[in-house]
Amino acid sequence: MNPHAQHNAHAWDRLVDRQQAFTRPARDEQFQDPLGELDRRGWLGGDVRGQRVLCLASGGGRQSALFAAAGARVTVVDISPAMLALDRQVAEQRGYSIATVETSMDDLRVLPSAAFEIVYQPVSTCYVPNVRAVYRAVSRVIVEGGVYISQHKQPASLQAAAGASQRGYEIVEPYYRRGPLPRVEGTLHREPGTREFLHRLEDLLGGLCASGFVIEDVVEPLHGDAGAKRGSFKHRSLYVAPYLRIKARRITTRNRPSPERPLWTP
Repeated sequence: MNPHAQHNAHAWDRLVDRQQAFTRPARDEQFQDPLGELDRRGWLGGDVRGQRVLCLASGGGRQSALFAAAGARVTVVDISPAMLALDRQVAEQRGYSIATVETSMDDLRVLPSAAFEIVYQPVSTCYVPNVRAVYRAVSRVIVEGGVYISQHKQPASLQAAAGASQRGYEIVEPYYRRGPLPRVEGTLHREPGTREFLHRLEDLLGGLCASGFVIEDVVEPLHGDAGAKRGSFKHRSLYVAPYLRIKARRITTRNRPSPERPLWTP
């Protein structure tokens, strides 16, 4: 495991201990319509029963449990042992069967090729230096015609200052920066203690196309609120959209990585 991955694994273990917002499992009321909670735009067609779903970099007991409740065959990958422990805990409590795999999102060699109809990835690619490496890994493990839903931090949001100045939310980081972003505390736009990287749109979007995917839809989920307190997450989100959500489909064998012998079978 590379030093950045090791750092973030330990950071997320600490966030679980602190019960940070993104480490809280799905709530009881969310299980009333589990697929609706996961897929409010209907990108998955309204039914995932029997489909093989990879919840990528998605530990914490939320997405995996909701997909299992919707009838999917679920595998969850995460780099944090503590986050995966939450998935196993929730699955046991609710009587679901899921598989957990501890590895980095950009290193899926442990998984067999063409093993999943759906790959579902919440915000997480900001924790790896090279988002294209993640896309190449997903391209190998997803079936042709499979749907890849991923959400990312907008580059502009990672460029902008966490707090408001007299001029608003100013751009303080270069778009073409190299290496991890400076550490930031006290903002919901960044996770304290983690090591994050800014990915340009040419990599977030173009990297998908280069990996054998066609982008079918892109949305910027609305988190802004004009009535929110200045400097808050919702006020900042009104001026700088925090996330980019992408629906892509694997449609071609061109440039598909060579099959590897799997170390694990879902």
